Amino acid sequence: MPLLKIQTNTPVDAGKKTALAAEASRAVAEMLGKPERYVMVSIEENPAMLFAGSDEPLAYLELKSIGLPGNRTAEFSASLAALLGEHLALPADRIYIEFADAPRNMWGWNGATF
Repeated sequence: MPLLKIQTNTPVDAGKKTALAAEASRAVAEMLGKPERYVMVSIEENPAMLFAGSDEPLAYLELKSIGLPGNRTAEFSASLAALLGEHLALPADRIYIEFADAPRNMWGWNGATF
């Protein structure tokens, strides 16, 4: 049920992309206290991204989950920014993160909803 979508204008080779996805999956499961078997991570490269009028390396993330605790988003933001700093050498001030708490009936899986 948790989904972490990462969009970046930074080129990421296949090996680094796989390593980032694997570490991000583990991190999201741990942060949210959810089984990793439900976590989905998507990494997209989009070279046409701008932030503050600049195409310097940047990323936009979406973290969506049922029961996402709004009082912990600052902690999650710091963890995700550190992860992208480590894997993509992105500075935290070039990363935007959108957090969304999905209602159970609006999240489908396995032919049903949660």
